[in-house]
Amino acid sequence: MIINRVRKYLLSVLQKSDSSLTDLSHPTSLLAAEQFMKLRQHVESEFRTRFGREPSVVAAAPGRVNLIGEHIDYNNGFVLPMAIERYVIIAADSCSDSSRDYATFFSSSIQESTDIPIGASSGPTCSGWGRYIEGVIAGFVSGGHDVSALDAVIGSNVPNGGGLSSSAALEVATATMLEGITGHQLEAPEKALLCQRAEHEFAGMPCGIMDQFSSVFGMPGELMLLDCISQEIQTVPFREEDVAVLITNSNIKHELTGGEYAERRRQCESALKKLSLSSWRDVTSGDLDSARGRLTDDEFACGRHVVTEIARTLDAAEAFAKGQWASVGELMYSSHESLQKDFRVSCAELDALVRINREIGIEGGVYGSRMTGGGFGGCIVTLLQSDCANEVREKILTQYENETGVAGSSFVSRPALGAHLIKRNGNDN
Repeated sequence: MIINRVRKYLLSVLQKSDSSLTDLSHPTSLLAAEQFMKLRQHVESEFRTRFGREPSVVAAAPGRVNLIGEHIDYNNGFVLPMAIERYVIIAADSCSDSSRDYATFFSSSIQESTDIPIGASSGPTCSGWGRYIEGVIAGFVSGGHDVSALDAVIGSNVPNGGGLSSSAALEVATATMLEGITGHQLEAPEKALLCQRAEHEFAGMPCGIMDQFSSVFGMPGELMLLDCISQEIQTVPFREEDVAVLITNSNIKHELTGGEYAERRRQCESALKKLSLSSWRDVTSGDLDSARGRLTDDEFACGRHVVTEIARTLDAAEAFAKGQWASVGELMYSSHESLQKDFRVSCAELDALVRINREIGIEGGVYGSRMTGGGFGGCIVTLLQSDCANEVREKILTQYENETGVAGSSFVSRPALGAHLIKRNGNDN
């Protein structure tokens, strides 16, 4: 069975690898470390300015990019994300005013403050970005952990609305900060699932588990092959210095709450019900063809994407582990075509970016490219030769702007460390 074959191969690779190795000597990681430190210093300085004291806790959580396996986490498949070197950082301290029943959060990115009620409520009372924080606090309190009034400042260099899970990074950073403030450490899966519930119940976004799991479990030098049924993670080593991941933002904003994202999810659920099977992992292409007359055109197309994307993700994990970059690239292109034509979540700008990468080709240093995230805008992810990254980046951005009139942006990332406390009880960890 292909799942067991991939698992067996990854285990053999990991046994030969040095799990303590990280990429912190890589130039990309050194630049990211500098950006991280500047963001931390800015957030702590903002906290001192606004609240007149030092933060006792500073927590960080990264965004993520999904290499392949899109719209598969809520369909019980496999995904292959990595945490990226872009973070949400929160500096916080308990408030001495015992009469307060709320937490004050200030976003340094948008220069906006909001008060978050502290309690085990079942739905949002806040609006905008405060809903994500409110959901995490409510979940934390519902779990039996007391949270006192607190003050906090948030800073972020995760692109917002780019499909890189800025919301999950905010949720996980909030949960990690609460661990530091209260002294109650959650089990890692529990923390990820708490944050997922916050997104479902307070932000109205029916996401799968990938985003929060990536932000919690990310490790330098590793991709994660996540089984979205068992929640088991198989790490896939990715430490090659001659291969890079380039993330390009179309700078077309998307809003996924409800709308098309939820509609695609309903179509997948409806198709699976008509197939009379409990999981998409049990569905073959033959099953879909046999049921063609019982499915709407949209249900059939969504089902075909899910079935083929599950297989592509497992193949890509094995190809990554073997260093078969051209094979990974073709799987990425195939994934994008499926998302474009079957799942219908791409857009003209994303298609243009992927086409530009394909035109550059392997001879120009590009192995493969695809849209990443929920779709309808946001980012693409490209696998390319490291020594060509700057040249490729310039070609992509120049041609994209010439064709669309939109200025894109991009950065290279290595796999990054997941959620962690930078400071606890006033001392650096």
